[in-house]
Amino acid sequence: MVRRLPAPSGPAATVGGVGRLVYGMLTSLDGYTADGGGDFSWAAPDEEVHAHVNDQQRGAGTYLYGRRMYETMAAWETDAELIADSAITRDFAEQWQAADKVVVSSTQGEPVTGRTRVVRHFDPEQVQVLKTSSTSDLTISGPGLAAQALRAGLVDELQVYLAPVVVGEGTPYLPPGLHLDLELVDERRFASGFVFLRHAVVRS
Repeated sequence: MVRRLPAPSGPAATVGGVGRLVYGMLTSLDGYTADGGGDFSWAAPDEEVHAHVNDQQRGAGTYLYGRRMYETMAAWETDAELIADSAITRDFAEQWQAADKVVVSSTQGEPVTGRTRVVRHFDPEQVQVLKTSSTSDLTISGPGLAAQALRAGLVDELQVYLAPVVVGEGTPYLPPGLHLDLELVDERRFASGFVFLRHAVVRS
């Protein structure tokens, strides 16, 4: 049986023709994207949640990843069994393959997927250029990379799918010491116990 991998999420609508940067992840109720042993199988979405993820990120033009998240997400192009698992996984794979991918890593080798380029360090100015030159939204996934974008004030929206589990420790969704004023713009409860929360970042 193939375990479905977590998918980043983010709506494709833009404001004034400028792409927004959306940080979306699946997390435990206590805010971890992986537990202390590095496992995140407890966050595997069922079909209802996965279909909602697909709709949220539909039309996003660019995905930003760190190396480890890219290695995880590359399966949406390289793992034929995963892609063919259902109509929902095929839908997500088609969206993922059609988008541009930017991998921020000093150690990543040649990418194994199409429409993918590697940059060696995180440059806030270049991310801002990507946003202002884009007519669709951008997503950023992976807590380490997202922490840099959050601290640089580049993230416009946070999305989280809260799994009905507490893991106690692990990789946090948000970095310590971060303060953001947020506005709740959407929420949804799922039969599996997952809860979706979407917040816009309120800028002064």
